[in-house]
Amino acid sequence: MSLKVAFQMDPIGNVNIDADSSFRLALEAQERGHALFYYTPDRLSYREGRVMARGWPMTVRREKGNHVTLGAETEVDLATLDVVWLRQDPPFDMGYITTTHLLDMIHPGTLVVNDPFWVRNFPEKLLVLKFPHLTPPTLIARDLATIRAFKAAHGDIILKPLYGNGGAGVFRLDPSDRNLASLHELFTGINREPLIAQKYVPAVVKGDKRIILVDGEPVGAINRVPAEGETRSNMHVGGRPEKVGLTARDREICAAIGPTLREKGQVFVGIDVIGDWLTEINVTSPTGIQELERFDGTNAAARIWEAIEARRR
Repeated sequence: MSLKVAFQMDPIGNVNIDADSSFRLALEAQERGHALFYYTPDRLSYREGRVMARGWPMTVRREKGNHVTLGAETEVDLATLDVVWLRQDPPFDMGYITTTHLLDMIHPGTLVVNDPFWVRNFPEKLLVLKFPHLTPPTLIARDLATIRAFKAAHGDIILKPLYGNGGAGVFRLDPSDRNLASLHELFTGINREPLIAQKYVPAVVKGDKRIILVDGEPVGAINRVPAEGETRSNMHVGGRPEKVGLTARDREICAAIGPTLREKGQVFVGIDVIGDWLTEINVTSPTGIQELERFDGTNAAARIWEAIEARRR
């Protein structure tokens, strides 16, 4: 089977080829004989009934400093392709949401991964709300008095933007902290969105586990350990990836959420688990497959493409 595949993603020339999941997915697709096309989200358009993208045929290779070759710029009707990957990074703003509406118009005739309707309706920090028995105590609110009451009830909390990503704007407010009002003023001065607060889980010092699920089934995990003195475990802010296995609790969590992910067309998902608690379900642009492959030899990219190819058959 040879598929025509487009990647809607951030500039590919800037990616770290040893860590970027989109690059690994493109490389695996190429090795399987699929033809690649690449464009950035700002080059997506709707014109008189057609969803178009201006971009480039693409060849990738695992060669630092020379990892991509682009062909002549051209415009493609995305409905003529087999697969479109929705892979740009958040923030999950109106620009991002608009791209999901446009891609909705070609799906499922052209398979969009992950399903854009459910990416739009189930962003990472909101999908977990469907599973309150799996998560630490969680609050979504903008009102300062409501957030104060939550902090008073739980003492030690994490406060972060609802639609943030990559650990940006994540704060731990312990019982002695006096910065809640200032942080609230800062966040609400930037946008009109609510904030998310969760009870602090002390087990984070041992790591924030990223579990990769393909079609709702766990294929492996990596542990991300925060740097000394840091609350956040995200790797681009100094978190250290480590080899780790799946616990019985991890499998319980995956079994609980897997059917929903599969039903909603979320082929490639990365969930975050701290201790015994699910904190996020990442569907927009999950990562971690290269680290998993290095630690365990698990080729998650191949598993993902097997799931996609099965759908296209």
